[in-house]
Amino acid sequence: MSAGFDTIVEHEPAVHAQTAVTLVEGPTFCVSATSGDMDADSPQGLFFRDTRIISDWRLRLDDRLPHELTVLSGDPYSTTFVARVPPRGAETEVLLERRRYVGEGMREDLHLRNLGNRPVSLVLSLHVAADFADLFDVKENRVQSRGEVTASADGSGLSLALQAGDAQRGVRVEAAGARARPDRLEFDVSLPAHGDWRTTVLVQPSIDGQEISGTFPTGAEVGESSPARRMRAWREGAPRVGEIEDPELRRTLRRSVEDLGALRIFDPQHPENVAVAAGAPWFMALFGRDSLLASYMALPLDPGLALGTLQTLARAQGSTVDPRTEEQPGRILHETRFGLDFPLARGGGSVYYGTADATPLFVVMLGELRRWGIAPAAVDALLPHADRALEWIEQYGDRDGDGFVEYQRMTEDGLLNQGWKDSFDGVNFADGRLAESPIALCEVQAYVYAAYVVRSHFAHEAGDMAAVDRWARRAAALKEAFNEQFWLPDRGWFAIGLDRDKRPIDALASNMGHCLWTGIVDEDKAGKVAERLLSPEMFTGWGIRTLASSMGAYNPMSYHNGSVWPHDNAIVATGLMRYGFVEEAQRVATGILDAAEAFGGRLPELFCGFDRSEYEAPLPYPTSCSPQAWAAAAPVQLMRALLRLDPWMSHRQVWVAPAWPERYGRLHVHNLPLAGGRAELWVDGASTRLEGLSDDVEVILQPRRPLAAAPSHRRTPGDPPAGGGAAGAAGGRQP
Repeated sequence: MSAGFDTIVEHEPAVHAQTAVTLVEGPTFCVSATSGDMDADSPQGLFFRDTRIISDWRLRLDDRLPHELTVLSGDPYSTTFVARVPPRGAETEVLLERRRYVGEGMREDLHLRNLGNRPVSLVLSLHVAADFADLFDVKENRVQSRGEVTASADGSGLSLALQAGDAQRGVRVEAAGARARPDRLEFDVSLPAHGDWRTTVLVQPSIDGQEISGTFPTGAEVGESSPARRMRAWREGAPRVGEIEDPELRRTLRRSVEDLGALRIFDPQHPENVAVAAGAPWFMALFGRDSLLASYMALPLDPGLALGTLQTLARAQGSTVDPRTEEQPGRILHETRFGLDFPLARGGGSVYYGTADATPLFVVMLGELRRWGIAPAAVDALLPHADRALEWIEQYGDRDGDGFVEYQRMTEDGLLNQGWKDSFDGVNFADGRLAESPIALCEVQAYVYAAYVVRSHFAHEAGDMAAVDRWARRAAALKEAFNEQFWLPDRGWFAIGLDRDKRPIDALASNMGHCLWTGIVDEDKAGKVAERLLSPEMFTGWGIRTLASSMGAYNPMSYHNGSVWPHDNAIVATGLMRYGFVEEAQRVATGILDAAEAFGGRLPELFCGFDRSEYEAPLPYPTSCSPQAWAAAAPVQLMRALLRLDPWMSHRQVWVAPAWPERYGRLHVHNLPLAGGRAELWVDGASTRLEGLSDDVEVILQPRRPLAAAPSHRRTPGDPPAGGGAAGAAGGRQP
């Protein structure tokens, strides 16, 4: 078994052809062609801390291009490229293997095998270049000179360096037995009949003169490296599906575990904290919203990932007002970067804070950890950060004192839109006109509502009834105002937001599904919302579009205006299940899981929003990240939503009431992290068993109904807090 989930793959369906190979390990990633070569004129290269330290990497044998045979995928940080050098005249055939490992640089083991009965002599040349381009410039194909790049050779290695003002970036490429030139390494290779030849090429970056020690040094056992040990521990600790009748779903779940393990990032200064990056290859960095939502959806795999993400974000929580980075006291960051040129954060900063949703989501996530019973002391230590986040909501987020959180960028370099649809045209009216900021998004108000409810629960556990009443009243007031001002009775859906003039932005969009997730939607409106979300103009058969096909800005190949995002759908399905729309939630979940099957088990960041009747498989979006954290976590969240699995450890209860589609058959999950231990779950038709919990934990085989917060004068300190979590995965009306 090579993954946390066992897998049985009976066949490989026709999936989209592989055009690039991506390897990732922490702040290092590599994108190459399937040959193993890298081309500076393509979005390829070896990247370290958001800088392309290798832009060209081309291997030739006697100036001949090897013929590709296959790519043998390994761990997230390693792969093997296999090629042949066809005979020329009376020559014999040669097989080439390139075993590549990335981590704090790169190691490439080269192996040539003479397959014939005659000796062969040839010259192997490895052409190398570095432009030290910024990651964003490479991604957007706008690479420009950033300073003087110098190249030098000595003995068996070559060095490339960039001087850009006071900053220096460098890379050293060397191998035993090499003859170095400023632009390549050359090897004179003599292969006896049926003989072989090996060497190892090391790529070592440097920053401001400080050389970085590679993760995979020459002579060290790869299996004992820190990435290998971490991946083994992740696989051993993850839940395992011991029985599931659908092999494609099993493969998808296995892929999710692998990808989430690969996207973890480790802070050398705080090795005890493990956070999740947004996605590979372009977003291998901590993001506020993305990392929080991904770790929320990954709770059934490893609750510690959510805790580490919160702790890492708390250390960077805003403490001052800085328009250049949009930092404000209490604000949770949007994105971190380490390149020389971070366009969102002027003045040399590496952190950008311009997002409206990460701050309330921080509080919501802390409440989820409380409900799961994860590390109570560590959660308590983060409560002051949650209070600072709530202060930001009321002092800075609510710009005009109307009770809603709005956003407007502070500089021309900042993001124009600061919700999850953060492209410049991601928020628009039904007729296609772009909304103007300040903008109050519907889902942001929903997250704020959830944050208020969570804080009332913390207060209740502390016996602070005055605080319970204060936060509960704020939640109730926000819910009432939201349902009054965002609801469009003549349309039957919620506005995506309010614009600068407080006019409802009347586009029909998926955002309102997030409002179901947190419970801010009034019961009398929920049915209309569910109906609209599953209407033909929204639901493609593969998932719910970000924007309805009837809207003026609709484009099924756009980033946010008609595409399908797996994480968006997982949240919407969870919200539908919360309000008791079981069949609708199942349709969304099975559509997304069918799409995962079409993509070979790995959901991309997004895909095009064409209707399922138009094409036999979902069409890929050209520059979608894959793997991407919240897309990888989406199948896990969909599985949890279908199981209606909802822990409430402060009351020593676990609620589970599977609405498990019959098509997936029996299910048996081992090693499920619950209540501080490891549980086993069996689902077989109408039969459900959850075992392995301590005797003081009550298992309730029915959906839990999350309620809104209520004023404290209706309770006594011994009463359970209303709601039991602002974003519960199960509950609602029983089917």
